[in-house]
Amino acid sequence: MTTHQYTPQRVMVIVAHPDDIEFGCAGTVARWVREGAQACYVLITSGDVGIATPGMTKAEAARIREAEQSAAAEVVGVQEVVYLREPDGMLENTMALRKRLVREIRRFKPEVVITFDPTALWVGEEYINHPDHRAAGFAAVDAVFPAAGQPNLFEELAEEGLEAHKVRKVYAQSFGGDASTYVNISDVIDLKIAALKKHVSQMGEWDPEPMLRQWSAQAARGLEMEYAEGFKVVTLISDEEFAKRNKVEE
Repeated sequence: MTTHQYTPQRVMVIVAHPDDIEFGCAGTVARWVREGAQACYVLITSGDVGIATPGMTKAEAARIREAEQSAAAEVVGVQEVVYLREPDGMLENTMALRKRLVREIRRFKPEVVITFDPTALWVGEEYINHPDHRAAGFAAVDAVFPAAGQPNLFEELAEEGLEAHKVRKVYAQSFGGDASTYVNISDVIDLKIAALKKHVSQMGEWDPEPMLRQWSAQAARGLEMEYAEGFKVVTLISDEEFAKRNKVEE
């Protein structure tokens, strides 16, 4: 278990729905952006089946939820949000989706990709992890490795000026307290809460602040911090190789 002070230069977050980031890793993103990281959100769906109001169309729901997500991103300092507009509630880890994600990774060139832990199914005794979350996690991981960094996969993307790019680390949002790395979000918990509250269509009359503080405090239990977010982290490029590549690029 680590609680190091690592801050990437560029981070991309790949998730299924608007509000997934705010419930999950927005505190980590807020902290990294405050420390100088550039960040990009990739929303695979626009949550178009996520508003159950009678008469609500998918198109209108998508418009509302994209606007809420863009507003939430601004709260934590993220200016770039990409909407892939795949079907909400029917997400599949297809080769076509993998290529779309590889395109975004090669375009933005993130040092870190944050996504869901795709293996999480049973979350405690009260929640089954949404199938879109699992599909998004698998699609993101499969796009990161080996596809994005392999020039002979989706080589036609080079015609768009998108060369192969190897991601340094993958941070998988942990469910159920099985994280290996914890990020201290004590100084940015208010930003995480404010960002989630931008999803008005999902919050209704409910105030999510007590729950977010409880979850973040539970993640930090036993650590020298008040609030935390936990991740499983895989390092694909060693510190030595990463330093060497940066030196060559400079």
